[in-house]
Amino acid sequence: MPSSPDASRPLVGFFNVDKPPGVTSRTVTSRVRAALAAATGQKQRRVKVGHVGTLDPLATGVLVLGVGPATRLSDLLHEQPKAYRGTFQLGVRSPTLDTTGDELVRVAGTPPTLAALRAAAPDFVGAITQRPPAFSAKRVDGVRAYELARQGHFAELPPVSVTIESLDVVSSDDQTFAIDVRCSSGTYIRTLGVDLAAAVGSAAAMSALRRTRTGPFVVEEAASLETILTDPLGMLRPPLEMLRHLLPERVVTPDEATRLRNGQRLRLSEVDNPTTNGNRKPSRCVVSRDETAVAIAEFEGGTLRPTIVLERGTVAATAGGH
Repeated sequence: MPSSPDASRPLVGFFNVDKPPGVTSRTVTSRVRAALAAATGQKQRRVKVGHVGTLDPLATGVLVLGVGPATRLSDLLHEQPKAYRGTFQLGVRSPTLDTTGDELVRVAGTPPTLAALRAAAPDFVGAITQRPPAFSAKRVDGVRAYELARQGHFAELPPVSVTIESLDVVSSDDQTFAIDVRCSSGTYIRTLGVDLAAAVGSAAAMSALRRTRTGPFVVEEAASLETILTDPLGMLRPPLEMLRHLLPERVVTPDEATRLRNGQRLRLSEVDNPTTNGNRKPSRCVVSRDETAVAIAEFEGGTLRPTIVLERGTVAATAGGH
């Protein structure tokens, strides 16, 4: 098994956590930060950990945590498509759009058939608009919508545009149905399922949600929270492992790596500008040395300009087995 990074040096990397139900994303982040601090002998305030994309306490599955300079890559990951399995209880309605609320109301009616749900699903594929639920993290005059809703003030939030790559109704019976969704960031799965039920004349509320993918991070490769807390250094995954799936890679010499770490540009006569299919020039790339991500850099004015330095006095974690 590859060795863990030197615990005495600053860390950079990612955790692919299989988030358990009943805890917030913030709680998961805090517990991992505490475990890393204990493993490295640092104070918790000096250990930088941030989650990419919030999962509600009800939800489980892929929750990506960035560590050290890798937290600055959250915007890059936010751009990546996501995948979910959502399960919905039929014949109920809730202001939270899920079954965790105290105001779950039963609605009379005939449950829709699997064929009816599948026939309606294509209408929700592609570029669509959704109205975010009142219990969401959207801000209204600087206040989170869910905070207002808990006080009895249900804000009507403006619709948002999202893209649904695929929507498959995988099962249904008289009480529940389940959907697999591939979608853009910002999609509300609970809204999607409730709207699908409404399209066939029924009511529904989400009873379970599992995120199965965020970009290159998949649930099959995720580690349980308890496993990560037991061996945080061994479970930390190197940035290059993820970045190779998202950006072109440029391998540089030790001298060029030093210049990039110091914020200096490289002339493109020294480092070729890569191309993608159709000879389209990418706007940025990941720069690596000795199988370590050095920086994210942009092609600008005939130079390669570092925008996020990942290796300034840090070591990338070696992925542990999981």
